[in-house]
Parts: sequence; C-alpha cells; structure tokens
Amino acid sequence: MRRRLIQSTLAVVLVVIAVFGVSLVIVETRTISNSAQERVESEALRLASIVDSRLLTAERVDTEVLRAQVEQVAQQRYAVISIPGERAIQIGSKPEGDVIRGEAVGEGGETVVVEEPRSEVTREVGRTLLIIGAVALLAVIAAVLLAVRQANRLASPLTDLAETAERLGSGDPRPRHKRYGVPELDRVADVLDASAERIARMLTAERRLAADASHQLRTPLTALSMRLEEITLTDDPATVKEEATIALAQVERLTDVVQRLLTNSRDPRTGSAVTFDLDEVIQQQLAEWRPAYRQAGRAIVSSGKRHLQAVGTPGAVAQVLAALIENSLMHGGGTVALRTRVTGNQAVIEVTDEGPGVPAELGARIFERTISGRNSTGIGLAVARDLAEADGGRLEMLQTKPPVFGLFLSRTPPSKKGADEPTVR
Repeated sequence: MRRRLIQSTLAVVLVVIAVFGVSLVIVETRTISNSAQERVESEALRLASIVDSRLLTAERVDTEVLRAQVEQVAQQRYAVISIPGERAIQIGSKPEGDVIRGEAVGEGGETVVVEEPRSEVTREVGRTLLIIGAVALLAVIAAVLLAVRQANRLASPLTDLAETAERLGSGDPRPRHKRYGVPELDRVADVLDASAERIARMLTAERRLAADASHQLRTPLTALSMRLEEITLTDDPATVKEEATIALAQVERLTDVVQRLLTNSRDPRTGSAVTFDLDEVIQQQLAEWRPAYRQAGRAIVSSGKRHLQAVGTPGAVAQVLAALIENSLMHGGGTVALRTRVTGNQAVIEVTDEGPGVPAELGARIFERTISGRNSTGIGLAVARDLAEADGGRLEMLQTKPPVFGLFLSRTPPSKKGADEPTVR
C-alpha cells in the first residue's frame, strides 16, 4: 500500500510539473527572445539618435567618436552605421552564425544596424531551464517526502488495525484504545475496541459458566456417588430401594442445577419464583450432607421457626444452602447449625459453625470471586450470592467469629403488574 500511495502521489506531481513546466519553458523562451530583440532594436535607435545629433551640429562622425559616445554597446554586439555619401562605420566584431538583428533609420537618412549573436539568448534560456529544472527537482523531492509521510500515516494505522483484528481472532480481546487522527480509521478502531469489549464479556461469561458449573455440579455428584456406594455395600432390598429413590431425587436436583446454570448464563434475573416450605429444602440438605459430616466426625443440625413459607426457587435456595454447608465443612469446625427465623417480611436461614471464623482481611471481600481462605476455588460464596439475588433475596455475612451467614428471602409473592392495580380511566 505504501508503494502505491507513493507512486500515485509522485505520478500526480510529475504530471503537474510536466504541464506547467513545459508551459513555463515556452513562455520564458519567448520572453527572453523578445527581450533580446527589443534590446538590439533599442540599441539601434539609440545609435541612430547619436548620429543624428552629430550630423545636425556638423560634427565629425567616425568610429572613435561613436565608441566614445556609446559606452553601452557590449563587446558581443556588432553595429554598422551607413551615412549617405560616406563610408560605412563598423563598431565591434561581426558575429558568426545565427544573430539577432535590429535596424533603425535616422532623420539624416543614415541607417544603423545592430547585431547580437543568438548564442547569448541560448545561454540565457539554458540558465532559465536550469533554474526551472532545479525547482522541479525540489518539487519532486518534496512530493516524495510528503508521499512517504502520508503513506506511513495511512499504512501504519491499517497495519495496527490488522494486528488488532488478528489478536481478536486469536483469542486476545484486550482493546487497544489507540487512535490515529484520521476520522475513518478512528471509526474502525472504535468498532474494533467495542467488539473486543463484547468478546471479552462473552469469554468472561463462558469462563464463569464453566467455573460455576464445575463448582455447582461437584456437590450433587459427590452426594450421588455416596448414595450409589451405599447401594453397592448393602444387600437389603429395602435399603437399596430407599437409597435408589434418594439417588433419583438427587439426579432430578442435578438436572435442576444444570438448567439453572444455563438459564443464569443467559439472564441472571430470570427465575421461576414460587412460594415453598423452607423445612423441605433444609431437611433435604441435612439428609444429603449428614454422611459427609459423619465421615468427618462432625454433626449438622437445624433449629428455629418451623413451617416457614418463602418466595423463591427451591432449587436455587438448595444450591445456596449447599454452598454454605460445604463452606463450613471445608473451612469451619464443630457442629454446623441451620437456624430459621423471621425478620419483618423476610424469612432468614442462618448457617453457622464452631470454627475459627473468617479472617479479618477477608471479611469485606468474602463474596468476591477467587477470594478464599484456603486452597479452594474461591467462587462458592460468589455463586451463592448471585443465586440468592436472582431470586430476589440476598446473602450476607452477619458475623465473622464464629461465622454466621444469613440467607434472606421474601415471604410475600411478587404481585403481577396490573393484577392488583386499579384501572386508570
């Protein structure tokens, strides 16, 4: 591209120089020739006037007198003065070759002829052509430099934009925020930066979905594998049937987890909030986690107000509680307690344990992704808070030592727009 820009600019400059240069040469050549012709004719008239003045005063007219009177006659010029009845007077040397001739006739009938070699005109024309050529050469050099600068100014941004597009295609969506001072190129840069930001958000969402799916599916799969192990270790048909029924229920909850993950990846505010009994969700979580706590030599219990009704998605609430219970199993200690209570128009489920609590430096950031007190993923609490907010609730850390987390859920179903509102007429 640079070469084409330089070539096109240089071609335009050469055409302009050729058109105006040839015209200027023709005009200057004619001007110099006409000036030389006028010069010799003027010289002939001046010599004729000198001769006339000598003749009127009856003074002698000869070569010496004319040379003394006419100092302006150049050495390259040749003059012939013809006076009637006298011998012609010659001044200077007769030039050879082509000459420029000027002639004048005086009042006494004398004739003055002045000649100048045309080589003088040729030399002057040559000097003029040399000047014009030098100016044209400087114009060409300036045009080349300007074309190179302009080509670099246009080609470099295009190269940068191509590199940006290539980086986007290779999976590096960082916007460059670089502008070039050319409106059209800046517009392309704006579009590429906007595309980079969109791609970055999409990649972040995809990575977040993968991380959330890995974390959220791990617990149900672990619980399901424990039930299947119980089935393999017993020969009692009744126990096998009971564990299989529980395993099927866990498969259904696993399917709900997957569905909810996919729904939240498209729209985190999309939910199917219903009024449900908190006791059922809490008891289901206790049944799932008791084997894991028993294996760790710990206990998990529930207390508080019974038969509370809350508004939300049972599957999402179960996932939030599972994240809190798992967090207590990994980072806490002693007995884990789930307590239910009512505050205002909200039902609250508190999850606490007897462990050392949350370090002070992590207290304000405990719900941020990748924040963890131990070698864990650090996304469990962040996902739990997102799930709670998607159902219109909230998840908070009420106390650091001992740790107390509270899940707040509304007890009033959301009214449908227009169902309970008076008609405005």
